[in-house]
Amino acid sequence: MELASAIASDISGICDDVFSIQIVPPGLIHFELTHSTLATWLQSLVEGSGEPGEQGAGSREQGAGSRGEEFSPLPPAPRPSASSPCPRLNLFTVQYAHARCCSLVLLAHREGLIKLREPVPNTSPAFWSVISPNPLPWLNCDGILRLNHPDERRLIGELIQVVDNIECPDVKGSVKWEKVALSLSQAFEKFWSNCRIWGEVKITSPELAQARLGLLMATQSVLRFVLEENLGVFAPLEL
Repeated sequence: MELASAIASDISGICDDVFSIQIVPPGLIHFELTHSTLATWLQSLVEGSGEPGEQGAGSREQGAGSRGEEFSPLPPAPRPSASSPCPRLNLFTVQYAHARCCSLVLLAHREGLIKLREPVPNTSPAFWSVISPNPLPWLNCDGILRLNHPDERRLIGELIQVVDNIECPDVKGSVKWEKVALSLSQAFEKFWSNCRIWGEVKITSPELAQARLGLLMATQSVLRFVLEENLGVFAPLEL
């Protein structure tokens, strides 16, 4: 416990704004990303500064880019080999989730919940140019992430895992991208089923609705990268 405390103290001095650290018997060190770090990282995925292939998430010692530092882009991921094609049903499921994210974001723009600079993209956007609100209201007035529903947290966890897989060259060769993409799309479907944006939520909690839209945009960004760069298939704007 004494040694763990000493290690944790040194780490806290370097990145206490990135992680909250807890010492647990018999000497384990638990790290948890701060709410502000998660908000900064999610915002970077939406606006493109954290587009997959440019920076990692929770596993980076810089802590999800909360200090505004950029990472050099990695080379494009290899295309899938002909011997391991993505199953057609799984592929459609992932493409559907991507197209659904796009249509919901564009609907939100038309209804005035958010304002986009380029509301009618010709192709699936790598990221979204949001004019307002900018940044999106990820945090409440107490600095706590608004996205605290279990299905919101599950989707955020999936996003972090996928982007870390993209960023870490030591695991790229062992990642089953079809399975990764399907898991992310399933997490999105669960989120969309249980975390409403329109109706009462839009009226009574517009900031929550906007934060959930931000999570949609972040998910679309990651899905697009995995579909096009890792699976070598088209990421449709609509189906």
